[in-house]
Amino acid sequence: MTTVVLADDEALLRKALAALLPLEGDITVLAEAHDGASAVRATLRHRPDVLVIDLEMPGVDGLGAVAEIRRERPEQVVLMLTRHARPGVLRKALRLGVQGFVSKSAEPAHITTVISTLHQGKRWIDPDVSALAVVDDCPLTDREIDVLRVTGEGYSVADIAARLNLAQGTVRNYLSNAMQKTQTRTRHEAARYAREHDWL
Repeated sequence: MTTVVLADDEALLRKALAALLPLEGDITVLAEAHDGASAVRATLRHRPDVLVIDLEMPGVDGLGAVAEIRRERPEQVVLMLTRHARPGVLRKALRLGVQGFVSKSAEPAHITTVISTLHQGKRWIDPDVSALAVVDDCPLTDREIDVLRVTGEGYSVADIAARLNLAQGTVRNYLSNAMQKTQTRTRHEAARYAREHDWL
């Protein structure tokens, strides 16, 4: 029996997976989480064999949640669900020790198989995810992407600096660089442009 915590802000997908995974394999869903912060709490409380977490979530995203969990539970096995796997994201996730990547469009039976594979101590990256990650047309650095992602959530420069542990001047420099690279006039336009191009 493999125990799982499911974290995804899309309630319909999360509920469907919670219902279907136990039918497909020897899996028990211990808890569900609707955002990154609740994913951290649920994982540290229930200590599942595998955390199945969405990359894109409001507030603390999947990578942020995994980084927090790793501090308390460095051995936690993680399967990340994603629609868009940019090379920077893939690199960062692998540095954090994420063992598996699966497309959010995958069949529940496939996700079940990957959960079992990771629980056995192996790794898995879906071919379509790795193929997407190889095509790198994004001119932004990882840090510029981080800043734009938080900007897109409506935070001020001071808030962004606090959330990312950066100086406000550094945040302004990243935003200025991102605006130049995207040829936009405001940071919000830059964030929107980057999101439309699947860079965030």
